[in-house]
Amino acid sequence: MNRMPDIPKPDTTDLSKRHIRSYVLRQGRVSPAQQRACDTLLPRFGISYAAQPFELAQAFGRDAPKILEIGFGMGDSTAAIALAHPENDYLALEVHTPGVGNLLKLIDAQKIGNVRIIRHDAVEVLRDMLGDATLDGVHIFFPDPWHKARHNKRRLIQAPFIAQLAQKLKHGGYIHVATDWQDYAEQVLAVLSAEPLLENTAADYAPRPAYRPLTKFEKRGINLGHGVWDMVFKKRP
Repeated sequence: MNRMPDIPKPDTTDLSKRHIRSYVLRQGRVSPAQQRACDTLLPRFGISYAAQPFELAQAFGRDAPKILEIGFGMGDSTAAIALAHPENDYLALEVHTPGVGNLLKLIDAQKIGNVRIIRHDAVEVLRDMLGDATLDGVHIFFPDPWHKARHNKRRLIQAPFIAQLAQKLKHGGYIHVATDWQDYAEQVLAVLSAEPLLENTAADYAPRPAYRPLTKFEKRGINLGHGVWDMVFKKRP
């Protein structure tokens, strides 16, 4: 097992005042179909960001376990998980328009009714819109690793963010992070382990839970001998 890295001194920055963005809005090409999906389907399946709390049950029209996904990329895994688990509701966050459009296309084509999308910065959604003890789980799959050392400060998984995220979990709720960058995995494991509200469900890294599908890029990486690290922590009772 790899040596646990030293945990940096806690960043006491008040996230309500300032935060470092963990993404860059690139001018990626939006296909006509993706744009059409955004124009026609986002009013139905989207939730507009607003700096005020909102009721998750009202947004989905029912009481059911609520899972937050942060940074869903092109949405393939999100759609697969939601389709396989109709008993749960999934609030999916992404800032990139091509990914939002693609997930909306999948929702429409596969008749998925248990996904809602917020196209906005996850830190601000968490801070402004979600109440404490409202989430049953959080998925953060393959966040941007910002692999250059000088950019590590932009990584999403930092102690203040995890502390705030843990507050949003119900007791027994979980945070599941997956990454294919070993040094990021070590950092994430250290940060999650240091959060007093959370406890690890494994000795260190967890086996991939059955609900998380393998992506085509992950399969390719595994075939090339690359590692993937899953971490699943639960909120203490």
